[in-house]
Amino acid sequence: MSIAIMIAVAFILDLLLGDPHSWPHPIKAIGYLIAWLTKLFNKASYSENKRKWLGALTWGITVGGTGLITSLIMRLSSVNYYLYLIVGTYLSYTCLSTRQLAIEAKKIMKSLQQNNLVKARKQVGMIVGRDTKQLSAEQVTKATIETVAENTSDGVIAPLLFLALGGPVCGMMYKAINTLDSMVGYRNEKYRAFGEVSAKIDDLANYIPARLTWLFLIISSWILRDDTKEAITVGERDCENHLSPNSAFSEAVVAGALHLQLGGPHYYFGELVKKPYIGNDHLVIAANWHLKRTITMLYMSAIIGLICFELGRLLIVWK
Repeated sequence: MSIAIMIAVAFILDLLLGDPHSWPHPIKAIGYLIAWLTKLFNKASYSENKRKWLGALTWGITVGGTGLITSLIMRLSSVNYYLYLIVGTYLSYTCLSTRQLAIEAKKIMKSLQQNNLVKARKQVGMIVGRDTKQLSAEQVTKATIETVAENTSDGVIAPLLFLALGGPVCGMMYKAINTLDSMVGYRNEKYRAFGEVSAKIDDLANYIPARLTWLFLIISSWILRDDTKEAITVGERDCENHLSPNSAFSEAVVAGALHLQLGGPHYYFGELVKKPYIGNDHLVIAANWHLKRTITMLYMSAIIGLICFELGRLLIVWK
């Protein structure tokens, strides 16, 4: 019951507070550790095989260390029930990104409304891995929609699932896995060998969450009276139209529900990466409306996910 309370309160805190940059955040500490280990181990002078093994070591240190430290913190806080709840709730809250994801998307939407494309490019560059300096307003909008759709899984549904499975310890370990992938899981020359293990394990960790997100987004499209039939059609047809085995599941449903075409080739670190398109080329994107609807689908899916995982955990506990 304690973990169910932590998750529910953490979810509410995330919706109310987002992620204030000035607050202490364990994910930042994980990021600093990854950056330090990457600088130490990922040297161009090392052979590809050596960098691959050092990348695996980096994964073990980061994820294992996160699990051990979080477990120790929870054990120390268990001397008092209310302290245990407070600490566990805060750690769980830092695993969720629902409101912050919406905030970042709204910033971009506002810049586009003000016809400030230069600012919008910089803002979208903070939340995507692709090159953004040459993007048009429509491409900025698409990039934002894709990121919100993909992170509905990575930033909301997946951490909720792992929190429900194993509380703050499991949730924090998932965030370490996901942060490793976002920092070193690129398929370019610099990270291909070093980040291979991180990328593959992140794909494995997100396999089930991505497919649950697919389902939750379809339910959301029905509740919100978007085109659920198209969401299912495109969601089934294009769910694997991505270099990642998971990313297209959420993007395909959003593309279908909102009559969009996402995906396609993009530049990453100056290299053109050819990706298949997702969805049908129905119309020109209306930045304001499409971004708002994507954000609404994000919130609705988050609520559906919370209800499902909390009920599932409570049923298991009561048995």
